[in-house]
Amino acid sequence: MASYSFTLNNKSVTVDAEPDMPLLWVIRDLIGLKGTKFGCGIAQCGACTVHLGGAAVRSCGLPIAAITGQKITTIEGLKGDVKGELVQQAWIEESVPQCGYCQSGQIMSAVALLHRTPKPTDGDIDIAMQGNICRCGCYDRIRKAIHRAASAAGHTTPATLHKPLTHA
Repeated sequence: MASYSFTLNNKSVTVDAEPDMPLLWVIRDLIGLKGTKFGCGIAQCGACTVHLGGAAVRSCGLPIAAITGQKITTIEGLKGDVKGELVQQAWIEESVPQCGYCQSGQIMSAVALLHRTPKPTDGDIDIAMQGNICRCGCYDRIRKAIHRAASAAGHTTPATLHKPLTHA
């Protein structure tokens, strides 16, 4: 067992863990944040997606020893991130979730996409969301929500962030 320090949701944290413990279990079991979900355990479904330095990564396959000193953001850390809040708002307004289990991973992938590609095409969305499996088949609504959030981002200031989005 060793100590590992990193930044989680803009706060410095240190945990004692085995070096091969997946980041997912560090986040859920050692730190107590439950928004990041366990899906497959082999980094194939996307339910455990978090941001590592702003990039979407699967936390179930990422050992804690690999992230020392880095910046991690979970779904709980999106508060105050304009694009993150817009994506979450668009998710609600487009009625994306059904069972909801994959949604935190879907949202984290969508937010990472919008940070690097503010006006994504359907192709951009398909590539960025590849590997985020929705067992309920909400892919069309996910794409609409991403487009909605991208459109709203161009019209958003901190004062207008929490007003309902309107259809373009």
